[in-house]
Amino acid sequence: VLWASVASCGPLSNYYQNKLKLAIIGQSVFGQEVYSNLRKQGHKVVGVFTVPDKDGKADPLAMAAEKDGTPVFKFPRWRVKGKPIPEVVDAYKAVGAELNVLPFCSQFIPMNIIDNPRHGSIIYHPSLLPLHRGASAINWTLIHGDKKAGFTVFWADDGLDTGPILLQRECAVEPTDTVDTLYNRFLFPEGIKAMVESVQLIADGKAPRVPQTEEGASYEGIQKKSNAKVNLAQPAEAVHNWIRGHDKVPGAWTVIDGQAVTLYAVSVCNLQFDDGKMIPASKYFSSGESSSLELTADEEKMAEEIRDIWKGILSNVPAVEDTTDFFKSGAASMDVVRLVEEVKQKCAGVQLQNEDVYMATTFQDFIQMFVRKLRGEDQEEELVIDYATKEVNNMTVKMPTQCFINGKFEDAENGKSYETINPTDGSVICKVSYASVGDVDRAVAAAKEAYDNGPWGKMNPRDRGSLLYKLADLMEEHQEELATIESMDSGAVYTLALKTHVGMSIQTFRYFAGWCDKIHNLWGKSSGFTKCCPIFEYCHWTIFVCAIIIPWNYPLMMLAWKSAACLAAGNTLVLKPAQVTPLTALKFAELSAKAGIPKGVINILPGSGGMVGQRLCDHPDIRKLGFTGSTPIGKQIMKSCALSNLKKVSLELGGKSPLIIFSDCDMDKAVRMGMSSVYFNKGENCIAAGRLFVEESIHDEFISRVVEELKKMKIGDPLDRSTDHGPQNHKAHMDKLLEYCEVGLKEGATLVYGGKQVDMPGFFMEPTVFTDVEDHMFIAKEESFGPVMVVSKFKDGDVDGVLQRANATEYGLASGVFTRDINKAMYVSERLEAGTVFINTYNKTDVASPFGGFKQSGFGKDLGEDALLEYLKTKAVTVEY
Repeated sequence: VLWASVASCGPLSNYYQNKLKLAIIGQSVFGQEVYSNLRKQGHKVVGVFTVPDKDGKADPLAMAAEKDGTPVFKFPRWRVKGKPIPEVVDAYKAVGAELNVLPFCSQFIPMNIIDNPRHGSIIYHPSLLPLHRGASAINWTLIHGDKKAGFTVFWADDGLDTGPILLQRECAVEPTDTVDTLYNRFLFPEGIKAMVESVQLIADGKAPRVPQTEEGASYEGIQKKSNAKVNLAQPAEAVHNWIRGHDKVPGAWTVIDGQAVTLYAVSVCNLQFDDGKMIPASKYFSSGESSSLELTADEEKMAEEIRDIWKGILSNVPAVEDTTDFFKSGAASMDVVRLVEEVKQKCAGVQLQNEDVYMATTFQDFIQMFVRKLRGEDQEEELVIDYATKEVNNMTVKMPTQCFINGKFEDAENGKSYETINPTDGSVICKVSYASVGDVDRAVAAAKEAYDNGPWGKMNPRDRGSLLYKLADLMEEHQEELATIESMDSGAVYTLALKTHVGMSIQTFRYFAGWCDKIHNLWGKSSGFTKCCPIFEYCHWTIFVCAIIIPWNYPLMMLAWKSAACLAAGNTLVLKPAQVTPLTALKFAELSAKAGIPKGVINILPGSGGMVGQRLCDHPDIRKLGFTGSTPIGKQIMKSCALSNLKKVSLELGGKSPLIIFSDCDMDKAVRMGMSSVYFNKGENCIAAGRLFVEESIHDEFISRVVEELKKMKIGDPLDRSTDHGPQNHKAHMDKLLEYCEVGLKEGATLVYGGKQVDMPGFFMEPTVFTDVEDHMFIAKEESFGPVMVVSKFKDGDVDGVLQRANATEYGLASGVFTRDINKAMYVSERLEAGTVFINTYNKTDVASPFGGFKQSGFGKDLGEDALLEYLKTKAVTVEY
């Protein structure tokens, strides 16, 4: 909207050439930000009129203005007995303002001040006027269950928030919104921008004056503790809105077991009792208190200094006793900010948050909490890591090697370990813990505890998203190290590992981090609430503890595709990496701990599928399992999950993806992308084109050009930036590929190129091309999962015939078509039985696009919005009023 306004006023250079002399009347951080941004836009602030210093400390607006040398006036009042104070009026008029800007003002300003400037006065109000005139407007927006919130910039008149409207902005009210979240995510940042825009519209002579209608107008009074009691006889939605509309001040309250209890936050995470004590709601039925600390002499001295800070804030209290309650003594949310900031200023280095004040409301509790923080007793244990270290790729690579359980790296319960091998030369990279059934049980218990009693299950979704963003940032910071580990452990060419294995993993976590506070947008609801009709609504809930089993071809990316969605949905997880490629998963565990993901939320167990994987399938506390791997193993997993506790399962399994190349294709592109469809990531690619159908008239040219390009391909060390083709992941897989080629030859297919192991150390396989492949052959029906191009001809113009052959497979993961005829492309894509169809491209996946197969390629989706549903459960609630 701002850009539309700019564009309508002509060139940007002209838009900002008109400037005004402004008087800023008000206070608070909001006022400070409006003041600073107006000065940045070139307007001249000729005077700031704000409240007097409190206990020797200036208001944030005053502090900013004084620092800039702007004249500051701190009048305690503007009028006495209803009449303006002459000296105050004279001082104001002396600055010569052309416009008064009132971003937030708690004082009553006389009309001869309001009307004095040439342009009058504008005021910010946090509601969509004429709704919710008066104080507590944000509270009443939530209490009334408004679907939209917003703010108004209006021209001041002699009524109460009744002046003509200059500008309004609105936003949707989210189900999890409280007063704080609504203010912080929209009313505060967008309000600042709108105030600046409004001033410029006035300067340019383009500011509207839209009279307010009285239709739908409302005025509500200030909410106080005395009238904030919850009426529990109301419908649940009304109770929900009442609680969040009073969060955190004055605080909705009710009586439980004869005690007055204050309810905070949308999900009632915290309870506050009449004695001022606030506790997590989950601990209401717990007994016992933590023991009081004995303070040292220095700590006693610090406590008295903090007592003085409390006295300064609670000026109405004769003395601050140990039992003095911060909020019962009249403190409000702004006082919380002041207390936290003053204590932090006095005691540099102490980590103190606003929430800490709400959890320790009496002075003695506050001091106990503060001293624990000062001593570091509230901090998590330092992460101890037994690294395997290598100097490689011009860097020092540090690789964790132990199981990661409940926020700690530790040896397997049985003390066993195994060697992980570098496929480039067959050497041992390091030894890694070999997890046991007991380790699985401990990891699942940690994940369950992390959800039930840890911060993860109670965390605001937006905070959860922030942690996932931080994790993505750390992955990006370590991307070269992660790519180097991936290259060593899996054989991926370094440049591909950097761009795809690691790069897409980072993108995936950022994508799902953005979903965390939007999952409620998936909620469904009936058309409305009526008094006598049955009503239903349905919503999505976390599954709690999930298991994830990933393959060896994209170790980090497959971890990201599943775990990012799982975590964004609010679950905890136990993940088993492939036995042959555990190292990037363990490095990821280290980064997750450093990102602040709470202990127990992520658990990583290297080991065998037969032991660790089977126990994950059988464990009764796991309610969801996500698996990527072969179809036979997927079937076994599905069976085990059904027999144990009927777990929810998603399976991304094998493929034999057909790629159809028509004679009217772009031949250069078809050759380039056709090769990529097979040889990308050494062919160890679940969506690789397992069979190419090439139209007869271009078949020979296509094969000739492919072979010509293969001869240019450099095979070698994946850490060499010029390498095109690295080693196969492990020896057993390379041996399987050689057998696959032998079967193809025996059945009568023509080996045009490759088919052998490269004569060099390591597990290198020549890129291979088979032609004359008939439909009945083994290599026509079964996946190689390696660099083997399997090509069949089809007759010119036989579109339906080649479609029938392409679909004659038990798999349905991906497919592709190359043609310049868009109608043909759409006809073919509609009829190909696969979860993904590529047209004139291949391997183009995106984090926002759902990924998964049909038939024996499995079911369920990774990536996109659909992936979230794999890690959520749907509950329907029907109510009759």
